Amino acid sequence: MKAIQFSQTGGLEVLKYVDVPDPKPKPGQALINIKAIGVNFGEVAARKGLNPVALPAIPGGEAAGIVSEIGEDVHEVAVGDLVTYFARGSESYAEKAVVPSWRLVKLPPDIDFEIGVACTVHGMTAYFLSHSFFSLRPGDTALVHAAAGGVGFLLTQMAKLSGAKVIGTVSSAARAQLAREAGADHTINYTEGDFEEEVKRITNGAGVQVVYDAVGKTTFEKSLACLSRLGYMGLYGQTSGPVPPVPLSTLTKSIFLTRPSMSDYAPTGEALAQLADNVFELVRTRKLKVRIHGKFPLKDAAEAHRLLEDRQTTGKLLLIP
Repeated sequence: MKAIQFSQTGGLEVLKYVDVPDPKPKPGQALINIKAIGVNFGEVAARKGLNPVALPAIPGGEAAGIVSEIGEDVHEVAVGDLVTYFARGSESYAEKAVVPSWRLVKLPPDIDFEIGVACTVHGMTAYFLSHSFFSLRPGDTALVHAAAGGVGFLLTQMAKLSGAKVIGTVSSAARAQLAREAGADHTINYTEGDFEEEVKRITNGAGVQVVYDAVGKTTFEKSLACLSRLGYMGLYGQTSGPVPPVPLSTLTKSIFLTRPSMSDYAPTGEALAQLADNVFELVRTRKLKVRIHGKFPLKDAAEAHRLLEDRQTTGKLLLIP
């Protein structure tokens, strides 16, 4: 089969389109004929050596496709099922992948492969952030960084569905318009002003109940300063780089700081299926708009990485085998 592989870490040039042996499912695994692949920052980090992996490596952990073969002791799916999944290390930049069967989520018949995979990491992350990590309610105000990005665009919509007020940070006027289309009550272009000052102005100095931050290093300290008393800070990504250590003695008020992860909020197959069903229902009832920024042939994975690294995306990036 065809796959993207890298034998050394580095720039875009290390991604090679190669022939590799077809994988075979072991007990508890299913073989998936892949129809659409999600591109995420984790794969960029692995390629650059920030997330160490054994080399040579096939990146990827998110895709949708058809179950073509199952190993022993697989009960969750059958051959022919349409599925989507997120499973780190599943080597999904390929035409086929083997995946632990409990990680597979069946696609409803009215959700296609591309929308299905666009809902998997981004949609399910947005849902658990807005409903489990911090259950938004009317009267809450949330600060959503990168509000026009892959997760941010969906998270803003879900926050509004919960009745909360949303302040979204963006990097351009075009992205501000997208964030407003998602429901953001206020947008802040962080290239033109200080988002901390703007948040304090908008909230009359009270701060926000929750900050959703996937940016990391460049936004972290000001994000903490934007929190109200007993506010929650969810650092669920670090696209600008890792956050340095934070001495607790420097905190001036009582806040909650965590690194929320889907693996903790949906640790079982049943929890994953329920999380996915919640997102699919929002899509099916047209309450949630899913945005696909671009689709590339699998062989052009480097171009998808370039767009993601340059933070030029306003939705999901897909690779199509």
